[in-house]
Amino acid sequence: MLPSSGVISPAHLPPAAYSVAAVFIWGAADFAGGYGSRHAHAFVLTAFSHACAFVLMSVIALGQGGPFPDRISVFWAIAAGAVGGFALAIFYQALASGQMGLSAPIAALLGAAIPTMVDIALEGAPSRWSIFGFALAIVAIWLISRPDSQGESDPGGRPKGVAAAALAGVGFAGFYLCIHQASGSPAWVAAISRIGSFTSTAIAIVVTRAPLKLDRIPAALGAFAGFFDVTASALFIFASQHGRLDEAVVITSLYPAVTVLLARLVLKEQFTRWRLVGLLAALAAVPMIAGG
Repeated sequence: MLPSSGVISPAHLPPAAYSVAAVFIWGAADFAGGYGSRHAHAFVLTAFSHACAFVLMSVIALGQGGPFPDRISVFWAIAAGAVGGFALAIFYQALASGQMGLSAPIAALLGAAIPTMVDIALEGAPSRWSIFGFALAIVAIWLISRPDSQGESDPGGRPKGVAAAALAGVGFAGFYLCIHQASGSPAWVAAISRIGSFTSTAIAIVVTRAPLKLDRIPAALGAFAGFFDVTASALFIFASQHGRLDEAVVITSLYPAVTVLLARLVLKEQFTRWRLVGLLAALAAVPMIAGG
């Protein structure tokens, strides 16, 4: 039923709509962060990105006036940020060292598979259509990620950035599972998580003795990535709070389609027919998952 005003407010949209919006925003954020990491140290850029994200989402949270998370939720939000922030820095390294069209789907596949299996074990299996959608999404991510040229591999024949992307995917899974435990305003949860992400990346900077240098263009890309990343995180948090975790994770993990498209349009990376098939399969998987 429509609100009395006759206008559908964002709060009345289904959780899947927030997940789909996060797909486009996260895809753009990862492209900006990965591209910026080609011209800056990944941990330095990520720490700066998280600092910008914290400021933005804190202002939004204060403006919304939503419920502040309790102590347990604050703990889970910070833990999620610490794991996810470190994973994001590694992910940006993978995007910078290898082809974005390969690294992004690998991280997304692992990031989606682990929380999905955990949620199914805890809440039971979803509907038959949702299961079909999950399977199609996994196939879509695999099709997008399969290497099709020698330029995507190092001299030893192993695809570039795969190990780092896989490690990042495990970290993303940890982020999804931890952030799902936090309750309260999605904006506050997202903002607080950036405290953990900034702390973990700052520690990594100190340990690795990374040079604290960030030129203007990488800084702009880092700020852009931070703003978009934390916005997508808030959308994902809302979707996972109001629906199943596995559905929110699988839909949002289709973000590599956006990263791949941007890499093709901006960086002229190879875009084969298999990746086109993968993108079409990803589009088909969304309504199956959401409608289940």
